[in-house]
Amino acid sequence: MTSNNEKPIEQLRLFATAPHPCSYLDEEASTLFIDPEANIDQSTFAYLNERGFRRSGLHIYKPNCLNCQACLSYRVKANDFKPTRSQRRIINKNKDITIITSSNILTSEHYQLYQKYINTRHKDGDMYPANQEQYENFLGSHLGHSIYLEARHNEDLVAVSIMDDCLTGLSAMYTFFDPTLNARSLGKYMILKQIEWVKQLPNTEHLYLGYWIKNSPKMTYKSNYQPGEVYFNKRWIPLAT
Repeated sequence: MTSNNEKPIEQLRLFATAPHPCSYLDEEASTLFIDPEANIDQSTFAYLNERGFRRSGLHIYKPNCLNCQACLSYRVKANDFKPTRSQRRIINKNKDITIITSSNILTSEHYQLYQKYINTRHKDGDMYPANQEQYENFLGSHLGHSIYLEARHNEDLVAVSIMDDCLTGLSAMYTFFDPTLNARSLGKYMILKQIEWVKQLPNTEHLYLGYWIKNSPKMTYKSNYQPGEVYFNKRWIPLAT
């Protein structure tokens, strides 16, 4: 546990990747990683998350691009969130879905849903084609404070969201769902359920949704969940739609 007068990031070794093509913009990107051998407890992870870092498997990272600052960490002020008309329609069309928590997503049922999702929705991404080792390293590895939300319809698994408990907020790490159920808008629905989950927890205010990128259609959807804030120049500022 880090004491109140320490700055955790100053106690950690950081590593930067070589420049590489950006996945979202026509730019050259670089990524800053926390030492993978560092012992990251929950309060340190919360501190890093608050300052724009994200988690992928056991790797904690954030963009470190020389000529671009387009990737801005985005969070929803969950306690002030009110769904829009279209979001209410999504909630209503999924009233027959049950949301439960799970202690284990390393099952064949979970992997098969993930494989179906990646191989259908992300054929242009670096995770295609999905495989078991990739799944276990990416989503099965965690820091000990993850929450798994399952969405089930007639007992069939249709969506899974992985969140990290950051003490005063939850960080939405990844969601995958049945890509054949397009009419249900399950990706949007699971964000709405995660916001609800934040509201139910004591002393918890925000849902962190990862990076918002103004000029990337793949990433701008996050600002549909308002009120929201972005981390810019070492502080959180409101982002209006």
